[in-house]
Amino acid sequence: MDFSLCLSSPIISTLVHFLLVASLLCPVCSSQMGTTLVANNTLKPQEEVHKMDIIRTRLQQINKAAVKTIQSPDGDVIDCVVSHQQPAFDHPMLKGHKPLDPPERPKGHNKMDILSENFQLWTMSGESCPEGTIPIRRTTEQDMLRASSVSRFGRKVRRRVRRDTNSNGHEHAVGYVSGAQYYGAKASINVWAPRVANQDEFSLSQMWVISGSFGDDLNTIEAGWQASSDAYQATGCYNLLCSGFVQTNNRIAIGAAISPTSSYAGGQFDISLLIWKDPKHGNWWLEFGSGILVGYWPSFLFTHLRDHASMVQFGGEVVNSRQSGSHTSTQMGSGHFAGEGFGKASYFRNMQVVDWDNNLVPLSNLRVLADHPNCYDIQGGINNVWGNYFYYGGPGRNIRCP
Repeated sequence: MDFSLCLSSPIISTLVHFLLVASLLCPVCSSQMGTTLVANNTLKPQEEVHKMDIIRTRLQQINKAAVKTIQSPDGDVIDCVVSHQQPAFDHPMLKGHKPLDPPERPKGHNKMDILSENFQLWTMSGESCPEGTIPIRRTTEQDMLRASSVSRFGRKVRRRVRRDTNSNGHEHAVGYVSGAQYYGAKASINVWAPRVANQDEFSLSQMWVISGSFGDDLNTIEAGWQASSDAYQATGCYNLLCSGFVQTNNRIAIGAAISPTSSYAGGQFDISLLIWKDPKHGNWWLEFGSGILVGYWPSFLFTHLRDHASMVQFGGEVVNSRQSGSHTSTQMGSGHFAGEGFGKASYFRNMQVVDWDNNLVPLSNLRVLADHPNCYDIQGGINNVWGNYFYYGGPGRNIRCP
């Protein structure tokens, strides 16, 4: 739902956006082949024409007919699409369906986190999408050209979720719980605009709801914010770019810019997210802020998550591509270490999980882990106001992180 612009280099702008992911890594998933777009190679004229034909065909599939369009100050175009014509209903198992009615909320849910729904740049003009439609950020040719493959545009990189040093350039500072059955999670996430060093990297802060084994049989649901300077790629689905997530809200555009973001030693801004499994129908719902339902992931999308999650994680992740031979300077969170505390380091607060009886409960065994603590670290705590919380993040490359 968000991306705010800040300059990460003279030529690369950073996008801070609201991130939704559903990921299934399983033996039955089919691989997808697509035309590879190599940015640095010069294509012959006929190859260029063929590439653009493929891109325009894909854009026609992604961008649905709009009953209204809204121009965002950051250059995005928001399309108001009839709810039952959204990309989710391209899925064979959702053909002919319509969005479900709201489910029962978890017991113990506190709606005291008041947040204006005008937290996205596109809403600042006062324009909105009509009832019966949902706002969708329009995908452009430029978005597609930045991806390595047309068929993989908008898809999640296939990688292990394990939080260790063997994560193929993905580095983490996270808090997590495991060892029980989890039916959801909630947290308030501090929002920043971290610097992203190059177009092959990103910096995100999110919740992971996980089930399965850390090999080729893993389901995850992920929600949070991400700063990037390139298009998404690979397996699993971001935002509404693949069929699956059913949006029910006409005031939030997933993938569009968030505003404001926090400032160092200045104003702080956070977003509250709740993911939980509907006890009646088994779908996984997403709520934002003070009772704003965003939509749901149908249970049939998953194997293990059709039942429950076995782990919940909260925290930050960056990609370290080591393009210059040294550690990336891509920032995590605010770009400052956890020890600097409130107003300077990024935080997660009021972290909870949903139990088998649809109750929101405190975390009983939160553990924290930073797999490269000289680059990005984490410090946890608990108090009466923030409940379970932690500070996390860092600058990346520094004298202790060469």
